[in-house]
Amino acid sequence: QVQVVESGGGLVQPGGTLRLSCAASGMFRSINLMGWYRQVPGKQRELVATITSEGSTNYADSVKGRFTISRDNTKKTVYLQMNSLKPEDAANYYCNVQYLHIATFQAGSAWGQGTQVFVSS
Repeated sequence: QVQVVESGGGLVQPGGTLRLSCAASGMFRSINLMGWYRQVPGKQRELVATITSEGSTNYADSVKGRFTISRDNTKKTVYLQMNSLKPEDAANYYCNVQYLHIATFQAGSAWGQGTQVFVSS
């Protein structure tokens, strides 16, 4: 069992900043890809940013230059620094962790419960 817990959401004014954190724990041998996704009611969940264990990153075009994803492998934690926030960034942000099971070496994927981001004046 792998648990993923997000934190750091909240209300911010347009142009403001927020930093999301996501910590993984449980029965895994290793974590490869960690990522952030977001979803608004009535729309599909969309990729925001991902980062591999080696530090390679990938961003949605809509957040390039404003958001930065990073990770601390020793803490099994991934971060999303969000700058210059826009009203259209408001969503429920979910963390995803892709891992290898500690005993079976089977690949798995775990999602957090989400953290809400509001962008409004």
